[in-house]
Amino acid sequence: MTTPTRVLLVDDQLLVRSGFSLILSVEDDLEVVGQAGDGAEAVRLTRELRPDVVLMDVQMPVMDGIEATRRIVADGQARVVILTTFDRDDYVFAGLSAGASGFLLKNADADHLIEAVRTVAGGHALLAPEVTRRVIEQMATGAPGTAPGATREAEPGAAPSRDPRRDPSRDPRLDDLTPRELEVLVLVGRGLSNAEIAAALFVGEATVKTHLSNVFAKLHLRDRVQAVVLAYEAGLILRGEPGDHPTG
Repeated sequence: MTTPTRVLLVDDQLLVRSGFSLILSVEDDLEVVGQAGDGAEAVRLTRELRPDVVLMDVQMPVMDGIEATRRIVADGQARVVILTTFDRDDYVFAGLSAGASGFLLKNADADHLIEAVRTVAGGHALLAPEVTRRVIEQMATGAPGTAPGATREAEPGAAPSRDPRRDPSRDPRLDDLTPRELEVLVLVGRGLSNAEIAAALFVGEATVKTHLSNVFAKLHLRDRVQAVVLAYEAGLILRGEPGDHPTG
């Protein structure tokens, strides 16, 4: 029998915690192992209870959810999903910068909440494409890879115009990637989904997933959000380039 995903609920409102607990506890593959009313208690309980996923409110007394997320992620204890009542870029930016694996509005329906926990527990990032595309550029502001002369992105289906593996200014983190893996990283950096990448490169989605897994392993990345940020930091994408924000 598969071990259930262990979940810690963090919110300063008891009714919110109780509601989430009621939703998650009826699922056979999910187990609510604890609840916390502030960030400091969340850090303590995460170390004590070892949950797989922490659902983290932002605005709380004693310690806010962003600082609590930073400490939990630094400890390598659990994956964190930021919960808030507001669809605000500053919360998303701060949460992702602190190492959160996703972002979810508190008014999400029960199915979305359950799927969010399962998605993050499975090692995937939880961000709607439109959220990713408007926040990533903020995260990349001031990144060293965006200096003049940094590598520019490739057109879909083509190798990067300047291969960072041969560029004196290349980011050394890219050295172990194959040309195809580098292409996939570029397209991930532009915010494309696996299906969009497969169409751009004329390959199957299974092939894209394999390349992504290799990229994650070689670059020691936790999820897709980290891959997008690294693509900007490494100069594979320059801010404001045409095609930087695809639609759909």
